[in-house]
Amino acid sequence: MKKTQFLAFILCLFCFSVFGCKARSGKNTAEASTFQLNEENETPGFEELAQKAREDQNLDFWSDYPAEILATEIASRMSDEELLAQMFMFGWAGAEPSKLVTYWVEQRNIGSIKIFGWNTDDVELVAKNITTLQKKSMNGRFHIPLYVATDQEGGWIRHVKGTTSDTPGNLAIGAAAYPQDAFYTGYYISKELRALGINMNFAPAVDLYTNHDSSVIGPRSFGENAEQVAILANAFAAGSLKAGVLPTAKHFPGHGDTDLDSHGKLPVIDIDRETLFNRELFPFEQLIKGGIPAIMTGHLAFPQITHNEEPASLSKTFIKTILRQNLGFEGLVISDDMMMNGATTFAGGLSEAFTLAIDAGNNILCSSTTPQINAALWTSNLEKMRTTPAFRRTVLRSAELVLRTKMEYFKGDNFVPILPEIEKIADLVPDKDGTKFFMEQACRSMTLYKKGNFPILPNDAGKVLFVAQFQEFFDEGIKKYPGAELMYVKYTPNAAERLAAQTRLLNIANNYDTIIYLVPNQASAEIAKALKGTKAKVVVVSALSPVPVMQGFEWANSILMCYSYSDFSFRAAFAAIAGDYAPQGVLPLFYQTQNLQNFN
Repeated sequence: MKKTQFLAFILCLFCFSVFGCKARSGKNTAEASTFQLNEENETPGFEELAQKAREDQNLDFWSDYPAEILATEIASRMSDEELLAQMFMFGWAGAEPSKLVTYWVEQRNIGSIKIFGWNTDDVELVAKNITTLQKKSMNGRFHIPLYVATDQEGGWIRHVKGTTSDTPGNLAIGAAAYPQDAFYTGYYISKELRALGINMNFAPAVDLYTNHDSSVIGPRSFGENAEQVAILANAFAAGSLKAGVLPTAKHFPGHGDTDLDSHGKLPVIDIDRETLFNRELFPFEQLIKGGIPAIMTGHLAFPQITHNEEPASLSKTFIKTILRQNLGFEGLVISDDMMMNGATTFAGGLSEAFTLAIDAGNNILCSSTTPQINAALWTSNLEKMRTTPAFRRTVLRSAELVLRTKMEYFKGDNFVPILPEIEKIADLVPDKDGTKFFMEQACRSMTLYKKGNFPILPNDAGKVLFVAQFQEFFDEGIKKYPGAELMYVKYTPNAAERLAAQTRLLNIANNYDTIIYLVPNQASAEIAKALKGTKAKVVVVSALSPVPVMQGFEWANSILMCYSYSDFSFRAAFAAIAGDYAPQGVLPLFYQTQNLQNFN
């Protein structure tokens, strides 16, 4: 790990996160509170303050009481419907909020909303939508603002699109191995989210790249080494908090050791307790020590731990025993999308999955779609609250925690404004300093997996052909090799399209001196293998997961890994190929060293 001395600085920043700040009050001005409460509730007058709150007939979210007192008192006044609603986080289909999600916010007073990728081509519209929903939420009985979340991990996973920065991503950070890169990635991503009114980010992903055949984690991971992942994830989270956005570590207890996607099927990870604690859980443990405010549970089964195939997201063993008791986590536990088959298939249905998730200890339940008004996930859980006192107490405790964390955040020293300043968005997104940083970070991450005759200077390249799936790759390449010709191949070709592409390559390859071929997935790798034996110098540029080119490409002249299909990564890749700088990144997977020795 390079620059590990920076970790002390990162952890120091983390300790002074928003959850260590003084409580504040006032709707948007957040003036300092005169009441401070230590962890032991020993502040003089605590009981008097609690009694005063109980007698306050005008009490609401912004009343000037310590968060613990205020959250408890508001929760005690809430109806069963209001308590349950604080646990719900819903997304919606379409560019603007539907009447259905608006009803859930305005009439049911749900606690949170989620911005998904289908809502986000126009960032100013995103901010306007958030403004509309926050105003409706703040008009509720207790004037409670919403948590507004999204998935902006960087790299491959970028739900808020439009003009936001398309960054090199986590595996690129792992390849450079600089904690500063992780910190400033979290910081600049979060600065852009802040401008839009998004106050919670479902990042960093701290899953280890254990299974190299993973189709769902891959370049979303910082790498395979648990210690390095922990350091980089802590730095990313600290950068997020510096910008005022709440980070959420995911996918607890770790999605890296499977090639299955829990959206479609429940992954079963058959590892023992020692492996789980020493490997998958190590980054989560370090993030908890650093003060991570939220953790997302994954729909993942660990039968050697639970002795069945229940998902960790629905498991009391994982949430109440391992996460809360063993690891000592006291923050928010948020479920992954409850619409995923990894949860609903085990539970026997969506309503049943919600009930199990509540019982297991999740505080916020996320749904990518908006349920109908009288969906069973609402009516059946309300009925259970009324008939099962223990279940109602569980809902009550979760609602109190959601309220308390909101109070600590929105009345803290560094929070995302509830109502974004829409007129400033064009100047803030993309972040100008972030644009410069991400270009530099992309260059630091470039990994020369096989050197060969690298670099290929433009004056020495001869006749050049680019083969790629993205116009952005062509655009960046032409800047360095102006006379190059272009061949487009599909990102996900069917069998006939793949055969046609291979045939065309065979027919034209020997017309060129240099072929620069982009490989973002296995399908592209299979087409590229048609170039084996050509007279041209073939430079393979790997994007996203590097695994498809790590074996079977011994014949290529050079292999360069850039880990992303962002403009930054493509620009950095071509600058390296053209000899502008020497790539210094190291592939953060365990078996790469032997391959490097064999290739060069």
